[in-house]
Amino acid sequence: LACSRRTVGSTGSKSMNPVPLDLLNLRFDCPHSSTSTVSARRLIRRQRIHVTTMFRRATVECVAVAAPTSKRRRLLGRLVGYERRWKSHGMGFGNVQQQRLPYDEKENIFRLVAAPKTVSVIGAPMTFGQPFVGTDSGPKLIREHGLLKNLSSLGWRVEDHPDLDFATICSRADAEKSTRDPNAKHSQLVGAGTKVLADLVEDKLSTGRFPLILGGDHSIGIGSLSGILRARPETGVIWVDAHADLNTPSSSESGNMHGMPLALLMAELVPDRRVIPGFEWMEEGIKPFLSPDSLVYVGLRDVDKMERQYIKELGIKAFTMYDIDHLGIGRVMEMALSHLLDRAPDRPLHISYDIDAVDPMYAPATGTAVRGGLTWREAHFVAEHVVRSGNLASAEIVEVNESLSPGSETVELGHQLVTAMLGEAIL
Repeated sequence: LACSRRTVGSTGSKSMNPVPLDLLNLRFDCPHSSTSTVSARRLIRRQRIHVTTMFRRATVECVAVAAPTSKRRRLLGRLVGYERRWKSHGMGFGNVQQQRLPYDEKENIFRLVAAPKTVSVIGAPMTFGQPFVGTDSGPKLIREHGLLKNLSSLGWRVEDHPDLDFATICSRADAEKSTRDPNAKHSQLVGAGTKVLADLVEDKLSTGRFPLILGGDHSIGIGSLSGILRARPETGVIWVDAHADLNTPSSSESGNMHGMPLALLMAELVPDRRVIPGFEWMEEGIKPFLSPDSLVYVGLRDVDKMERQYIKELGIKAFTMYDIDHLGIGRVMEMALSHLLDRAPDRPLHISYDIDAVDPMYAPATGTAVRGGLTWREAHFVAEHVVRSGNLASAEIVEVNESLSPGSETVELGHQLVTAMLGEAIL
């Protein structure tokens, strides 16, 4: 919660029911105000004070004056209740209708997509790469937020591919269980599903379309990147994630395959994928491999010990949340694109966006939430800046799981990030 000291008329025509702040002290910590502790009684005498939803870098600490802990809890509970009531009446986040406007066609912002520019929306409701149910609902929920209509309004021809039927595809693999146990849980199920996805993505790229993959957990990255690298081996990858997803079966502490997609695509870490049941297909025909210098991480803040070692040994470009705090998101994205495009300015780019890169304050409905992530605007800026390069040729968003947190804010954010990656512009 934050406090806004907004002056209103004596009639209170714009006011909300005031919270009993005369019992509280408030500490304001805003960019436009020095940190100070102020008596709420004095503030109320000067102007009306209303509690509103928290905005970027504006926090308020509410402390009851000479009140026991139980009373402080009751007061804070009342503040939360007021906030929920106001949001339900259109006073909170996301209640203003957002205009969805494309870039000027003269900018040719998607120059690697064949004309007329067509996006192929591919639902990949994978859930076997991690332990929680619900990630398979991600594609459906994002579509229901008006995705196809909004993509059309951005100037795209839309091909909506039905969700891949992983229940049927993976059931056949489940019947062929292997006796090998490489510490990769449900590897045959994930392998069967990602093979189908890889073939489909490769086919869409061969026709000059823009594959937009809606996950599903992040193990789908094995399939999407395999298809992309078979069609366009020179592709650079921007991996927006709180986690590195660079574990091998031998280094993984959990054995969950949503933490392994990048390792399976690096010859330095897993040179022969046939050792993992279900991934024999990755050694057939054109073998998809990702060079370490073709990968950039953005938003890391929860990295396993061996992943940290791999990143350093392989020289992978990685921007953690420390770098974003220190340099700012603008400078970080300039450096990320410079790393990928300076030597090959015409190479295609793929962005893989895990919703857990965003701070759980804005995106709580995900399986591996970690505090201290991207803000709402930083999350959008990452997508917007990659689009402005003119090299973005494919994208995916993963790990939206509404069953883990009530409310639709995570789905709505995921939907908005998708439209940002497909060219939504302010001007």
